[in-house]
Amino acid sequence: MEFRAIRAMSTLRAVKLSSTLNPAPTSSRTFDVRNPATGAVIGQMTNHSVADVQQVIKAADAGWMEWRQRSAKDRAAVLRKWAALISSNSEYLAQLISSEGGKPVREARGEMTYANSFVSYFAEEAIRVDGDIIPANTSGQRILVLKQPVGVSACITPWNFPAAMITRKVAPALAVGCPVVIKPASETPFTAQALVELAVQAGVPRDVIGMVTCDEDNVANVGKELATNELVRKISFTGSTAVGKHLMALASGTVKRMSMELGGNAPFIVFDDANISKAVAGAVASKFRNSGQTCVCVNRIFVHDKVFDEFTEKLKVAVSKLKVGEGLDETTDQGPLISAESVQRVHSLVSDATSRGAKVLIGGKPHSLKGFFYEPTVLTGITPDMKIEQEEIFGPIACVSRFSDDREVIKRANATKAGLIGYFFSQNLSRAWRVAEELECGMVGVNSGLVSSEVAPFGGVKESGVGREGSRYGVNEYLNLKYVLMDFN
Repeated sequence: MEFRAIRAMSTLRAVKLSSTLNPAPTSSRTFDVRNPATGAVIGQMTNHSVADVQQVIKAADAGWMEWRQRSAKDRAAVLRKWAALISSNSEYLAQLISSEGGKPVREARGEMTYANSFVSYFAEEAIRVDGDIIPANTSGQRILVLKQPVGVSACITPWNFPAAMITRKVAPALAVGCPVVIKPASETPFTAQALVELAVQAGVPRDVIGMVTCDEDNVANVGKELATNELVRKISFTGSTAVGKHLMALASGTVKRMSMELGGNAPFIVFDDANISKAVAGAVASKFRNSGQTCVCVNRIFVHDKVFDEFTEKLKVAVSKLKVGEGLDETTDQGPLISAESVQRVHSLVSDATSRGAKVLIGGKPHSLKGFFYEPTVLTGITPDMKIEQEEIFGPIACVSRFSDDREVIKRANATKAGLIGYFFSQNLSRAWRVAEELECGMVGVNSGLVSSEVAPFGGVKESGVGREGSRYGVNEYLNLKYVLMDFN
């Protein structure tokens, strides 16, 4: 029986999806999942124990051989069916994302389109995993290069893109023959559960797509098990740099394959020859999407002296038009932050900046609405000594600084340990090539504030991570190369 959409979110607690844990969990403990816009409990999820995690890993490893031995064509067909089921349930999933994560439902629909693009794309890539034959130095010999699935892959995902971060990791893993164990964020486990259920209905064996959930008090124990268990061959993690470093240290004991998509501190440079209206639109799209809670959000905006006043005035006007409200309201542009702690952290960054001389053009304080809301904010006069320039904001705060020299701004843009993405706006072709190459980051948006795509390699440099997700390069993260020498003499 196919998945049925839930029309009223109030019924979520009564929904009995088939268990995403196989074997059944030993733990009877649960934790509450809340809507960050209202604080209301929308459901409970199992708080799995370490013993539960071990069972899921063992089941995934046991199911690996059968899954990897299926033809690539068969696995591709399963992924295509999964994509079809996601598509037919996309409105329900979008509402689920909005309910448990606070994301405006219009953005959540966009996330579902984005999430499903990975499933469709990697369904096609499944049949394109090929090897190589290399002429040997000795007559009568051949060198074969085979690509084989790495094995059980633990996929640890964040709350800000609860659907897309799962499909971006899980779809390529399944495509090449790897079983997965998904550990979603405690804030958004129901989206993950729904995606797993649809995958099983599409034909992915239950053992091959396991899922474990836990609350914040238990996450260190669960994470440690995933990172140290010898049956897990691969860790794919999206989250904070601090947690990523910790997982890498834990996983080093068993020398696991690692993909890490960690924090960013994205510069956004507006040169004097930029199309200012387009630059403002790009800044708003990148900065205020999901209330500023994305790793690719604009963090530091640098504007040339000649266009500073025009840019900041247009930015202020654009930001003033953003409507703050509950995610399920169709007219909402900006939803809540994920937690009260996030509101406090964001406000502390604003307070530190203003105490050091930054000026508030608009916003600058928690919103009057109940829930975890913060006003869309624009600050000017940002200096390098302010915490808000040094740290990833993860909130709806646009920080604007002046510059007058190209070399000066490139140096300041690169003055960070992060290197995920950078943006700049210029109509000068030679400058575009030069700046794109000089920015120390894994991705660059030139005259665009939105760059994510299933066909492009997503990832950073420096302390923003290792490896790439999406595109044909992302497939290789789940494959081992095997060299075979064949002697016909």
